[in-house]
Amino acid sequence: MRDMRTLRLVMHARTRQPMLLLGERDGERCVPVFLRGPQATVIAEGQRTDGDPLLPMDVLVPVVTGLGHTLEAAEFTALTDGVFVAVLVFDGDKRIEVLASDALAVAVREGLPIRMAEQILDEVGQPVSEIFPDGTDAPPEEQIDEFREFLDDVSPDDFKQP
Repeated sequence: MRDMRTLRLVMHARTRQPMLLLGERDGERCVPVFLRGPQATVIAEGQRTDGDPLLPMDVLVPVVTGLGHTLEAAEFTALTDGVFVAVLVFDGDKRIEVLASDALAVAVREGLPIRMAEQILDEVGQPVSEIFPDGTDAPPEEQIDEFREFLDDVSPDDFKQP
């Protein structure tokens, strides 16, 4: 498993579907993950702080804690027919499969580690430098323009297994 970080939340130009671009924390590859609208909204809110109004995803951690457990991470374990398989990892190495967009929404909101299987990165990972030639610190407008160019040539089918 490779540690990932969120790079950008964008709207796919052709489908108008929200997408989160995840990049390797200590590497050069990134992977786009298409999201459902409500989860994209939660991700756009960012990490939860004490003063924030509670969102639906925010109920999970207090329930888990109340049951005497800890939520530790979100992991992407496989890519099957173009669909990510994601799990939430709890203490005691308990894993529960959830939708990828739900796993990301909970992880971003709670500031949890996000990990991705090396096999997924080998299969569909793209060099960050090709998507962001000026780096991920370029001005937001420039990043959006560059990413739109990338998105004009990509579709969800590009990430299906041959």
